[in-house]
Amino acid sequence: MLQKLKDWFSKGDEETVISLPKEEVHKFVLLHNSLVIGYLEVEKGLWKFYYSDEFKSNTELSYITGFPNLERTYYSRTLWPFFKIRIPGLKQPRVQKTIKSENISEQDEIALLKRFGKKSISNPYLLDPVY
Repeated sequence: MLQKLKDWFSKGDEETVISLPKEEVHKFVLLHNSLVIGYLEVEKGLWKFYYSDEFKSNTELSYITGFPNLERTYYSRTLWPFFKIRIPGLKQPRVQKTIKSENISEQDEIALLKRFGKKSISNPYLLDPVY
């Protein structure tokens, strides 16, 4: 069962090892229409997600699956599935063409998220790089 889940989420890129550059610092903002939902940050090889004050006072939308506590700051050494699904399968010809033409490293998780992560067919949120 566990292997089935791994295969399902792998997108067929098993031989491509995606890693998080330890020295990089980046911040993304997660939006729904014009509402700031929260922030995804990475620093010293650690991902961090937290909700915005604007979202916490919102009564129309509920929390994001995997991040149920609005007051908590979440930390992880690996990118959460909610964000990781924004990076497409790297074997796709269209993706390969973009990676080559824009000189993006297939192993750089931050660069891949910045380039491909803005929109996702799996949810209505936008993910914009701040820096």
